Amino acid sequence: MPGMSVELRPIRRQDVPGLTGLLGQLGYPTTEAAVHGRLDYWLDDPSSWLVGADDDGELIGVAALGVQPMLEVTGKLGRLLALVVDERYRGRGVGRSLVTAAEEQARIAGCVKMEVTSRRCRTRTHEFYQHLGYEDMCTSSARFVKSLAG
Repeated sequence: MPGMSVELRPIRRQDVPGLTGLLGQLGYPTTEAAVHGRLDYWLDDPSSWLVGADDDGELIGVAALGVQPMLEVTGKLGRLLALVVDERYRGRGVGRSLVTAAEEQARIAGCVKMEVTSRRCRTRTHEFYQHLGYEDMCTSSARFVKSLAG
């Protein structure tokens, strides 16, 4: 499928309905009220960026970037915390545009590395990231997660 040109722009409060739908497509069903609350801390955090892909006023994709300083090396780490493109637009270059925008913002913020995680069942997604130059580090590194909620 041919690539398409989309407008990349910051996420705004008006994007809550579209963002809610995109998160559902990503496998994280939620409510507009919950997304509205999450934007409270996203939009005010100077080390976090949300970039949206817009097709004629419709939010069709989003990338979420978090930046943190590293102690083990000089520089910061950029982490692509979420990436989703509306299923109707996949395979048309929208995801690549969002990742490129997140990487550019990470460089501006002083990042020397970029990281992304993805569920093992998303093999097509893994191919996408590898095509963009990301390396699967799971053979040399482990990821541990602990819930701190309730």
